[in-house]
Amino acid sequence: MKKIVLAGGCFWGVEAYFKRVKGILSTKSGYANGKTEKITYKEVCTGKTGHVEACYLEYDEKIISLRMILNHLFRIIDPTSLNKQGGDIGTQYRSGVYYIETEDREVVEQYIEDQSRSYSKSIVIEVKKLENFYDAEEFHQEYLEKNPSGYCHINFSLLKDEERQEPVKKK
Repeated sequence: MKKIVLAGGCFWGVEAYFKRVKGILSTKSGYANGKTEKITYKEVCTGKTGHVEACYLEYDEKIISLRMILNHLFRIIDPTSLNKQGGDIGTQYRSGVYYIETEDREVVEQYIEDQSRSYSKSIVIEVKKLENFYDAEEFHQEYLEKNPSGYCHINFSLLKDEERQEPVKKK
């Protein structure tokens, strides 16, 4: 089992999308790489804490590779949009990949370099080691399952049938 943290705008949609991807074992919405501890959603929304809304993933590398996870991320976000995805604007909505294992950094950087040829604008995804991750409040966990008509910038129909699994529970 491997772990990676992804950010791509509001964490509700990122979590809901990846819960449906084959090989993802668990998901968790939270706040990553900020300057303060015991953070709240309200504090993150000020943009002053340095945190990003993110989704912590555990995955089975025998079923899905990190490159394939990155394919999914790039499918659901605009990697050239700085601090904005859909209607979500602010540094807490920046896109990023936060690795835990050092060897994953090279995979991520190579993937982004490979993808950069396909875009006319620069890719602005933050790539950093995961410094900290705090679980979001329970209200935000599996939010779109609890609130099916909740706002989401992600188009779930982008997930192909052969890539789907039954949704996994949060960890």
